Amino acid sequence: MKYVTTDWQEHGFYVDPRAYLAELPHFQDHLPPGAREFSCEPSHYALGHGSRRCVKDLELSGIHVPTDKSGGLTLEFAPNQWKHVSGLRISYSGVTHFSIDYDRAIDWMLVDTVLLDEILPDGDGGCVHEIALTDATVTVRCQDLRSVWGDERTDSAR
Repeated sequence: MKYVTTDWQEHGFYVDPRAYLAELPHFQDHLPPGAREFSCEPSHYALGHGSRRCVKDLELSGIHVPTDKSGGLTLEFAPNQWKHVSGLRISYSGVTHFSIDYDRAIDWMLVDTVLLDEILPDGDGGCVHEIALTDATVTVRCQDLRSVWGDERTDSAR
């Protein structure tokens, strides 16, 4: 990631979104609408235990790639039982790149959990969403994304 820090240290991960949050006002208007709304949500990077909508500690629970060439992709995240009330679903449109790179080996964890994420504008009017997990990094290059928390109505625009 360019601005967000997620480093393994001797006894756990050090995560810090401050550099990203400092830069976000400079490029947020260049993000597509859904990506801008999701990245600018006030509690997105609220790392304290009181934030129900902070992405940290969500558990990757599903990846849905359509078999047609629609350019869609959906990632599902289950709630952390000690932090979140509900999970999160992110649906991507106009996907041109999707990858999962496993770069760590934390074998004592049963699931990959989100450390933090970062959404940056892409040169073609879309965005790049990078999600650091405990064992891997997910990268999606797309035209836009739509995020829906499980406690929201599924038919509400987000």
